[in-house]
Amino acid sequence: MNDLAITRTPKSISVLIVDDHPLFRDGLQKALELEDDLSVVGYGQDGEEALAKARALQPDVVLLDINLPTMNGLQVARQLKTERPSIGVIMLTAYHDSQQVLHALRAGASAYCVKDIMPDKLIEIIRDVANGLFVVDEERMDERGLNAWINEHVEAIAGSYAIDPNEHFVPLSPREMEILQFVTHGLSNKEIATRLGISQQTVKNHMTSILKKLNVQDRTQAAVTALKHGWVRIQDNWR
Repeated sequence: MNDLAITRTPKSISVLIVDDHPLFRDGLQKALELEDDLSVVGYGQDGEEALAKARALQPDVVLLDINLPTMNGLQVARQLKTERPSIGVIMLTAYHDSQQVLHALRAGASAYCVKDIMPDKLIEIIRDVANGLFVVDEERMDERGLNAWINEHVEAIAGSYAIDPNEHFVPLSPREMEILQFVTHGLSNKEIATRLGISQQTVKNHMTSILKKLNVQDRTQAAVTALKHGWVRIQDNWR
C-alpha cells in the first residue's frame, strides 16, 4: 500500500454487514468486535433489507456481498450512494476479475475484496474507507487516484479500438437488471413485456443496452455473465 495519510477520528466506525450466509456474518462480527474503533450496528440478508437497514441505522461503512437475493450488491451500492454519497461501501465477493472490479467501482463501491481476505487486512480497509479513501488490490487511493485507475483499466480491458470503452462499464440501470433477471430465468421479450407492463420494443431497447454494456453478443452470453458474477440467482423465488 502507498503512504496516503489518513486522519483518525476518535469516534467508533459503525459497520453494517450484508450477507445471506449466517456463518460468514458471524465470523465478520467476531473479527470486527475485537477492534475498539469498530462497531457492528446491524445485519442484512438480502438487497432490500440492506437498503432498509442502511436507511435506519446510517452506518459509516457497509460490507456488502455482491451475490444477494432480491437485489444484487451492485444495485444496492448504487442506490446507497445515490441516497447518501458519504457512505462507504466495501464490496465482498467470492469471484474476482478486472471487469467485476470495474462494475463495482462504477456502482459506487469504495473498495473491492475477495471473501478469503485476512481479517486484519479487511479492518485496515474499513478504516481507510471510513476516512474517504478507496482501496483496490491493496492500493490505497484518493478520488483522483481512483479515477485515474479506472480510466487505465477500462482502456486495458476494452481495448484501444473500442469506439467508447467506458460504455462497457456503465452499471446496469435497475430496469436493465430486472430484465436481465427475467432473461436468466428463460423468459422471452414478449413474456418480459407482459410481466413488466411495457412494450416489446421497450424490452428490445433495454436488451440492446444490456448487451452493449456487458460487451456480449447475445442474451445467452448476458445471462451467463450475470450468473457467473453473482448478479442474479437462478434459485431466487420468481414471480
